[in-house]
Amino acid sequence: MLKRGWRWEAESESRPRFRGWLVRRICCILAVGSWKVLTDTPRDLLERVCSNKRVQDVAASQARSCRRDSEFQQRCKEKVLGILARIQAPLCLPVLRLCCWALLRFLSRLFLSVQLHRGQLEMVLRAARTPGVPLVFLSTHKSQVDGLLLSFLLFSQGLGVPRVTVGNLTCSPRLRALLGCLGAVFLPTRVEQALSGQDGELPAAVLTSYVEEVLRSQQPLVIFLEEPCALWHLSSSARAWLAPLCRAVQDGAVPDILLVPVGIAYDQTPDRFCTNGAHSAQPLGLGACLWAACQALCRCFGCARVDLAQPFSLQEFVAQSLICRSTMGKPLEELLPTILGVLQPDYSRADGPEHRMTTSSEAEEEMMVTKLGLHALSDAIACSAVTAVGITAALLLHKHRKCVRLSQLMADFAWLLEETLLRQHDVSFSGQLRALVLHSLALLRAHLTLYHLAPLGDVMVVVKDSAETQWELSRHSAQLVPVFASEAVGACAIRALLLELLPFVGEAPCPSSITFSEDELHRKILALLQLLPPNLLGLKPCQPLDCQSQDVLDKLTLCGLLEAEEEGERYLCDVSSWRCGRTLHWTDLDFSDSDSDDSHRKRCFRIREPKDSPGFLLFFCHLLSPVLATYVRAVAFLEQHSWPQTEAMCACALQQFLAEEDGLECPMRTSRSLVLSTLQSFKNIGVLKETQSPLGSLLHLVQPFSSSEGQGKLRAFLEQFMQL
Repeated sequence: MLKRGWRWEAESESRPRFRGWLVRRICCILAVGSWKVLTDTPRDLLERVCSNKRVQDVAASQARSCRRDSEFQQRCKEKVLGILARIQAPLCLPVLRLCCWALLRFLSRLFLSVQLHRGQLEMVLRAARTPGVPLVFLSTHKSQVDGLLLSFLLFSQGLGVPRVTVGNLTCSPRLRALLGCLGAVFLPTRVEQALSGQDGELPAAVLTSYVEEVLRSQQPLVIFLEEPCALWHLSSSARAWLAPLCRAVQDGAVPDILLVPVGIAYDQTPDRFCTNGAHSAQPLGLGACLWAACQALCRCFGCARVDLAQPFSLQEFVAQSLICRSTMGKPLEELLPTILGVLQPDYSRADGPEHRMTTSSEAEEEMMVTKLGLHALSDAIACSAVTAVGITAALLLHKHRKCVRLSQLMADFAWLLEETLLRQHDVSFSGQLRALVLHSLALLRAHLTLYHLAPLGDVMVVVKDSAETQWELSRHSAQLVPVFASEAVGACAIRALLLELLPFVGEAPCPSSITFSEDELHRKILALLQLLPPNLLGLKPCQPLDCQSQDVLDKLTLCGLLEAEEEGERYLCDVSSWRCGRTLHWTDLDFSDSDSDDSHRKRCFRIREPKDSPGFLLFFCHLLSPVLATYVRAVAFLEQHSWPQTEAMCACALQQFLAEEDGLECPMRTSRSLVLSTLQSFKNIGVLKETQSPLGSLLHLVQPFSSSEGQGKLRAFLEQFMQL
């Protein structure tokens, strides 16, 4: 009787569980089935594209050397059809809903939660109701899962099925067909070689016409601004997709476009999906994706967060860009004379792309596309939430490099969290402090060792001493650089001034007894702002450098690291008057208050250490150390390699060089983002000169830096900003 009763009770308990499981699955299927596909590409898409004026002009230019008969027109129409088939495919609703149901189950197993701010969503839904104005989402790109995630979120929240651009990922035909049925669109990079040498113009014309039709049909379009392996850098595929947007507004195809910057943040990036397709000669297949998905299900990637920034008008952006360009002031002096220690800028870069005055429409369009992409990328980075893993990694890398007790780590986590929120940056987590720190340590457990301290009831967190650990912590902590970019630049400038001051005062004085002049602070800050690309710091590329320098100084004063006072203290760090034979730069900038009665008096600043934030200055100095250390190591690369060489080959060689120095077996573990930033900075300051060749961009090493003396001066200039 007892066994029968127990069996009956077990069966009675299992039935409600099964019914609950079944109800949840049925509700999930019904919910996916109720999502509305608002719009799709028109059925007469081919006829519309063929009748587009841009496509007809390209076809007419090709027909001048051929007979303009019906056979040629038919062949041209077949070519357009082939290009369109490579760009997009019609949506398959049964496959779309089935994949959305499977994706719902997959994302719930992959992440603890997927967060989307309700207020941001309502803002975008209101913008979507603007009649005749399409929405385009410009997103950061952390992983190849981003496309599926954004498509699923927008579809489920009533914005329709978006057309999601695919960047440089090489896909197999089966995977390409499946992604096309789900709304993916591809660049027509590998179209059929046909009749004339001008045939390359036809894919661009077809792509522009297709984007115009997508915008007219009010379909949402998602464009990824960067590649997962090269964050914070505008990708070539993004430029190719942004150019048709500008042309659509310029030609009047649509009255306006609302652009929505999108930021994506992961506790742990699911990056295994992009290791086999993004930079491999073999295309990524459907089987490889399924196998990577099965492997990912065995891991926990924490939480995912999607943030939507304020939509802005493309027409207004173009108008404001033209106004800013017409009122542009005198450019700042170059860094090259400062680095080499010469009086006159003997090695001018007036023939560089940024100084070349050209009035061609192609150059103006390229400049506008670059400005638009960098502006949207800056907004997307700024709206991205900071993760708990990012805060923990930053503390372990920049404040506690070897070991720290859990109680101390929790206190520093609370301090850094408060500083992040004070700067109006959102975070992707909530909960108890101890649980958040332990969650972060669990995701970083492969690079840490934990010891339980029984007498104290605490835990000792020991960071493993390996290049792999440094790379992983640096990758996670990089999300804090845009949050504290101004403070980090200012702290490195203060460090450079202290380095110049030590030979004149003998022993290192107490920092609180040192007073800096405002002019010298601005000179060091401007030098660092000219050195580092704005996208690396998350700064607005359209904002003048002198305004950014003043903003850096204001933020240092606001956070308590500097205190304004009058001139006349004992240690006045105006080292410009001590250095004989060195010319002051940026002398045309006036940082004084014109309305002040004592404008003849200098503003001075004293270093302060906030009582509630010990080690604030050192932490900010360390924040830029991974970037600056890469620049210093790249100086040795300049000597060991032959010049000139193409930019693509130079980036790969530098990545391999850094990986060998770190002892990493795989060069892909070296941050390609830092490699590209290094080359960009070296081009900006005049170390490398870029020319165009049939093979692409060709980089030349400028003559002063081909000698060991010039490279030593460059290394010394970079090391002055580093906290060693």
